[in-house]
Amino acid sequence: MLKATLTHLKALVSHDTRNPPRQIGTGGIFDYLKSQLPGFAFTLTDHGAGAVSLLAVRGKPRLLFNVHLDTVPDSPHWSASPFELRVDEEKAVGLGACDIKGAAAAMLAVANVSDGDCAFLFSTDEEANDARCVPAFVRGEHAFEAVIVSEPTQVEAVLAHRGINSVRMRFTGRAGHASGKQSLSDSALHQAVRWGDKALDLVESQAHQRFGGLTGLRFNIGRIEGGIKANVIAPEAELKFGFRPLPSMDPDALLADFAALAEPAAAEFEETFRGPSCPAGDTAEAENRRLATRDLADELGLAIGNAVDFWTEAALFSAGGFTTMVFGPGDIAQAHTADEWVALDQLSAYADHLHHIIDHGLA
Repeated sequence: MLKATLTHLKALVSHDTRNPPRQIGTGGIFDYLKSQLPGFAFTLTDHGAGAVSLLAVRGKPRLLFNVHLDTVPDSPHWSASPFELRVDEEKAVGLGACDIKGAAAAMLAVANVSDGDCAFLFSTDEEANDARCVPAFVRGEHAFEAVIVSEPTQVEAVLAHRGINSVRMRFTGRAGHASGKQSLSDSALHQAVRWGDKALDLVESQAHQRFGGLTGLRFNIGRIEGGIKANVIAPEAELKFGFRPLPSMDPDALLADFAALAEPAAAEFEETFRGPSCPAGDTAEAENRRLATRDLADELGLAIGNAVDFWTEAALFSAGGFTTMVFGPGDIAQAHTADEWVALDQLSAYADHLHHIIDHGLA
């Protein structure tokens, strides 16, 4: 199985699916996928802006395997071409090999040695911060009972992960000479710094919160810019921050709490991206969904790993009402890195699990 998986992975890596620049079309890698899945029914959809999805179905499966084919851009630190797979005794190196074309390659390999019912949803917009493929799928009518989203989890079933929210704030002050007497709110930069101090206190107050092995609220101020020079009171400042809530946390309430910390109120407070937590729902509903996913993992014979801090599109399926887990080969530490790689034993183990699930009619 590993040899076939690596053959497919070499082909998949050779296709440039970097995102950005969001220039992925309906040919190329999708032509290859369709050619390697004989006997499947296909639904190919172009959602615009490089977002393309391919639903491939054989028989009447109850499970859907989802994997994204887009990658982050390569960095100048690659030691060789990122589009040429390099394999040694322990690992396969190539852009997307870990995140997550290795899983897609295993799906193709398994589909060709088993005739069991199965369904795959391939997509190309996970790295875009502009989800189109999965939301469009969720809006449709489907008979699948559960979705298994392939992301690097070291071949363990992950039942929960954090959400992600990104926010842009703009503060306004009053320009003037810095030698003069001023109130702390005259400077837009002073407002931003004071807000940041209060925000860190708010985050610290959430340290006791827990869900599924995760604790506290992740938070980061990523950028503050504004002002003119040291002796000029800053008339404007912009601050960008993000937080990653637990499934049991209410992101709208947290947004309101963060906004209320600004004195005076920020001139603008705009949420620029939201990815829900997984599982979706309030605390009780999320826990019930987590337990249902655990039962599914036990049924499929999958080892259950710890909840993770990184975000996946499993949250979008969960919000759409599907029992959802994250399960794939590779370690997230190797994703988005120069000379990205996936361990061969991870690919082999993942393919074996897929083969067991599909060949034994569990899919």
